[in-house]
Amino acid sequence: MEEYVVLVNSEDEIIGLMEKQQAHINGLLHRAFSVFLFNDNGEMLLQKRAKKKYHSPNQWTNAVCSHPRENETYIEGAQRRLKEELGIETKLSEKFNFIYKADVGNGLWEHELDHVFTGIYNLDFNLNPDEVEEVRYVSIADLDQEIAQNPENFTEWFKIILEEYKHHF
Repeated sequence: MEEYVVLVNSEDEIIGLMEKQQAHINGLLHRAFSVFLFNDNGEMLLQKRAKKKYHSPNQWTNAVCSHPRENETYIEGAQRRLKEELGIETKLSEKFNFIYKADVGNGLWEHELDHVFTGIYNLDFNLNPDEVEEVRYVSIADLDQEIAQNPENFTEWFKIILEEYKHHF
């Protein structure tokens, strides 16, 4: 099934739909969301993207990042992807949104109006192997050190969103 993204202008006004990979080739601004989950120890959940992903395979990133579908709110999309990727449900709170553009390699771009959500989760996962290789929790201090030492192990958008996240908290 072809997946579409919602194209928007900088004011989040819808200007059309486009097949997801084509939007990433063209680098067009589209709606997205990112979820940062933490455990009770304040550690952040990371997921390692599946080997078969068409871009950024085997790289670590935040708990969930994806795109709301047409006629789906940002929070509905985030909750859907928590179930589809991690097999979980948890309460989320929207923290901020911003626009970024990142070269993700192989002629693909993420150019997104990204709504960032946070939540707490301490239970088990039911990982979708088509989406996620593994998950782990890490402290922000250890994460910063890992990214500094091996930036290639992390998705380009995650590094951008993480820095933006730090500016808001």
